Amino acid sequence: MAEPNKEPAAVTVRDIAKRLGVSASTVSRALSQPDKVSNARRLEIQRLADSLGYRPNLAARGLTTGQTKNIGVVVPDLDNPVFASLVKGAQARGRSWGYSVFVSDSEEDPRLETEFLRSFENRVDGIVLFSPRMSSEMIQEHAERLPTVLVNREVEAIPSLGVDDREAMRQAILHLRSLGHRLVGHISGPVGSWADRSRAEGLRLAIEETPDVQLAEFGRVAPAFSGGVAAADWVLDSGVTAVICYNDLVALGVLHRLTDRGVPVPERLSIIGFDGITAGSYVTPSLTTLAVPSQRMGRDAVDLLLAQLESPRATSPMHLPANLIVRESTGVASGLDRDRSRPLTHTLSR
Repeated sequence: MAEPNKEPAAVTVRDIAKRLGVSASTVSRALSQPDKVSNARRLEIQRLADSLGYRPNLAARGLTTGQTKNIGVVVPDLDNPVFASLVKGAQARGRSWGYSVFVSDSEEDPRLETEFLRSFENRVDGIVLFSPRMSSEMIQEHAERLPTVLVNREVEAIPSLGVDDREAMRQAILHLRSLGHRLVGHISGPVGSWADRSRAEGLRLAIEETPDVQLAEFGRVAPAFSGGVAAADWVLDSGVTAVICYNDLVALGVLHRLTDRGVPVPERLSIIGFDGITAGSYVTPSLTTLAVPSQRMGRDAVDLLLAQLESPRATSPMHLPANLIVRESTGVASGLDRDRSRPLTHTLSR
C-alpha cells in the first residue's frame, strides 16, 4: 500500500520517450534544442511533457548567474498587440519550466533597452530581446555578460529566431499579382528596425521574381496607427493600386484615413498588413495580413534560451513561417491611374 503522504515520482525524459516510442535523446533534444528536431515531433513531445507535468532538473542546468529562475524580456512597444502576444507565449513557457518572466517596455528607445539590460544583470538567468533597436555591437556586448536570445533580429554568434520574410513577401506579391495589381506600394517601418530591413529585402526579392510588377517605396513611418494615417494620402496620390504595410497597425491607419476620405477599399486600393493581430479581423473591410505565429515565437524563444543556459553553443537563426490570411481589404485591381511615368519613390519622415 502506498504511503499516503508520499509524492508521486517525477516524470523523466525516459518516461516521455517510452510513451512515444522514441529515444530519450530525441526527447532531450526536443525539450532543450528545439531546432534539432522536426516541428511535428517537437510539438508532440512538448504537449506530452506538459500534460504529464514534466519539469526539467533545474539543479543540473549549471546556471552561471546564480540560478535565479528568472528570465528578462525586453519589448519595444507593449501597445502593439503582436508584442503582447509574444510576451504571453514567453510567460507561459517560462512558467512551464519553473521560471518567472520579468517584462520591460523600451518604448522604441535603444537607450532604455540598455538601461533595462543593465538592471537585469544578477537578477535573471538570461534575456530575450524582441525586435531590439540598439546596435549590434551593443547587443554583443550585453550578450557577453548575460545569455541572450533575439527575436526578429539577427546578430552574429547570438541565438535568434524570426519570420521567413522572403517567403512572406513572396506570398503577398503573388496574391496581389493574381488580382491584377502591377504597381504596388510599400510603407516602411521605423529607422533602426532590423525587421523592416528584412521585410524590405524580402519584398525586393519577390519583385525581382515577378518582373511585371513594379514597386513604389514610400519611406519610413512610425510603426503605429498614426504612421498609417500619415502615409495614406501619399499612397493614394501615387497611383498604386495596392500597398503592403510594415505592420497591421500601419495598415489600419491607412484604412482609417481612406475611409475618412470616402475612398473605397479594396475597389480603389488594396491593403495588406503584417503580423496578424486580432483587431485586423474586426474592422470593415477586414484586413488581409501576413500572420506570424507570435505566441509560438515567444514560447520557442524561451526554449532556445533555456537550451543555451544548459549547454551554450552556436546555432543558426531559426525562421518561422508567416501565413497570408486573405480578407476583404484586397481585391481585383482597379482600372484607375497606373501612369508609369509617376515617380516610384516617396519619402515620409517619422
